[in-house]
Amino acid sequence: MADNFEPVIIGFLCNWCAYAGADLAGVSRLQYPPNMRAIRVMCSGMVHPNLVVDALEKGADGVIIMG
Repeated sequence: MADNFEPVIIGFLCNWCAYAGADLAGVSRLQYPPNMRAIRVMCSGMVHPNLVVDALEKGADGVIIMG
């Protein structure tokens, strides 16, 4: 059963940096793992710590903040 584990990762992506890269990957038809849920934020520095805690409390296995 451990072999089938797929962690759910919540990604907070900066609108100007990381999200632009993810968008370019999509336009270029590159694939990234479906278990990473991307959330666009205006600035990665504005992600409040409570959002990270809330994501983990609601079942996310990990959180990544990309700027």
